Amino acid sequence: MAAFWIAHVKVTDPEAYGRYAAIATEAIAAHGGEFLARGGRYRQMEGPDRPRNVVARFPSFEDAVACYESARYQEALSHARDASVRELVIVEAD
Repeated sequence: MAAFWIAHVKVTDPEAYGRYAAIATEAIAAHGGEFLARGGRYRQMEGPDRPRNVVARFPSFEDAVACYESARYQEALSHARDASVRELVIVEAD
């Protein structure tokens, strides 16, 4: 069953966040992930506004978790931690 990463992000350091995005894209692809939404137009309906919204689909919940826990994605996160305010949740599809 497929799973989704849903991330809401406010970028505070575009240069460092760009490094995160490049490495994260590789890690996500290596785990079978594909982007369904990455930035783009949005309308905040509830909760804190985060102007960058990302949805990625993975083949399974396990693949999504393995990607997040992978050394390559953790390397990417080292660039994002001080360059953004973010939330990320992994959700299994029905």
